Order: sequence, then structure tokens, then C-alpha cells
Amino acid sequence: MKAPEKYTANRIRAMKGREQIVCLTAYDYATAQLVDAAGIHLILVGDSLAMTVLGYDTTLPVTVEQMLHHTAAAARGVEHALLVADMPFMSYHASTEEGVRNAGRFVKSAGADAVKIEGGASRRALVEQLVDAGIPVLGHIGLTPQSIRTMGGYKVQGKTDPAAEQLLEDARVLNAAGVFAIVLECVPAALGGALREAVDVPIIGIGAGPQCDGQILVFHDILGLFSAFTPKFAKRYAELGDAMKQAFETYRKEVQDGHFPAEEHCF
Repeated sequence: MKAPEKYTANRIRAMKGREQIVCLTAYDYATAQLVDAAGIHLILVGDSLAMTVLGYDTTLPVTVEQMLHHTAAAARGVEHALLVADMPFMSYHASTEEGVRNAGRFVKSAGADAVKIEGGASRRALVEQLVDAGIPVLGHIGLTPQSIRTMGGYKVQGKTDPAAEQLLEDARVLNAAGVFAIVLECVPAALGGALREAVDVPIIGIGAGPQCDGQILVFHDILGLFSAFTPKFAKRYAELGDAMKQAFETYRKEVQDGHFPAEEHCF
């Protein structure tokens, strides 16, 4: 049986209008290996690891070094999916030159196939220079968590006509600048469909409705690893958090009761 071909930025872009693009996050070798084996097209090492892995309240504290560390770990587990590294807060905001330099580290040192940056029309020059440098770029508009301080919280974006028009303009500018796809987060479903029609690159939704060209979710959300909260846009496909807690409790009891290790676990 012929092994599946590696997904590239160009291949993901060419899927628009032909096949739904399926994306998930992963932050380490073991998870990335499982996600890749499931046939997921694009794996994002998201700055969401600030919350899901490192325990911060927002994505803002995660550093370039931490993102490089996790990207490299995930890259070692991926054979077929396109691996995208999320560039963290202030890794590209001060200057275009710094953004290109940091993006180059993710590709050259950590093994990423592409990088993701947040923001719309204001990122045009950065996207153009990254693409010119040979670094594929995944855009991200709508709710952009790195701008959470100015947005005033995790709120649905594009609800007014002016806000929707701005998102359409942002998508068109990113498209013209050379992104291979755009993540669209937390907007009304109808707007997701409008943006899909407005550009010729895939629109990958997260809380942006079913009319997008694909979907992306955080794997902790779909596996029930955070029992206290699941975003409205996420669906739980398993309750692994409860199963893990039960396994840990059973292990504790068996050690305390003297049932583990048993004879078959001894040399």
C-alpha cells in the first residue's frame, strides 16, 4: 500500500472547494504522532499550549523558546500532516525584520512547515516578506487571542456591518499578500460563508460555522481533558479526562492496597 503523500501549504490551498480541510492542535511528540496517524491534514502547534499545557490564563505569556521546544517535539511525530507553528505574542509585533527572523527559527530549527500569525491588513508587509523568504503563512483573523486585552475578552467578532466589512477586507488583504489559508475564529456562521466566497484561499473555521473550507479545534477540547469548560464551538468526541482520572485513582488504590505490582510485574 502506497504511503500517503506529505501535505504541503500548496496542497492545502488546492483543497479549497474540493475537500474539507481537517485540522487539530498538538503540542508534543506522542500526541502529534496520533493526530498524524488519524489522517488529519494540518497540525497546529498552537500558542494555546500556554493554557492547555503550561497552565496560564491566556496565550500571552508563552515565549518563542517554549514554542520552539514544543514545535520541535511535535515535528518528530509528524510524517504526513502539514505542521504549522503558531508565532507567539510579541515575536513579530515589534518589526517585520524580527518577525521574519523568528519565523525562520521555527522552520529551520524546529522543523515547522509553515507559521501562523494573527492579524489582518496590518500584517500585509510581514506576510509578503515571509512568503518571499520561502516561509508559508497561515493567517488568523476574527477573534485573535493575542489581542485579547484590546478586544476586552473572548467575544464573537464581526457582529456589526462595519466589523464584518473589516474582516472581509482583512481576508482579501491577506489573500493578496500570499497566505495559503486563513483561520477564522468566533464569527457568525453567515460571515464564515461570506469570507469563504470572498477569497481564493481556504477559510478554516473555529467557531465560524459549517460553510468554511475546513475546521480546526484544540485537541484537549474534543477529548474532554478540561472537564470544567468546553467552548461553545467545540464538540466533545470522548471523555478522556474522566477516564484518566479514574485510571490514576485505581493505580493509587492498588499501590496502597498492595495489589500492584503483582507477580506478573516482577522480575
